[in-house]
Amino acid sequence: MPIAVDIDVMLARRKMSVGELADRVGITPANLAVLKNGRAKAVRFATLAALCEVLECQPGDLLRWEAKDTADV
Repeated sequence: MPIAVDIDVMLARRKMSVGELADRVGITPANLAVLKNGRAKAVRFATLAALCEVLECQPGDLLRWEAKDTADV
């Protein structure tokens, strides 16, 4: 998928665990793991906003677009 999720980067910068983030955002650790590992098909804006609030970051700090490598096509 061309959207990369960098929640791990922000967790490391904030010295926060996945469990703590899940508790503070109000989602299950399992759902956070699905998002964190790039397996989610969608993310609610409310969840994205809560992640940004807790991690004190912008949406672009958590999500980025990666161009598909044309050599693989």
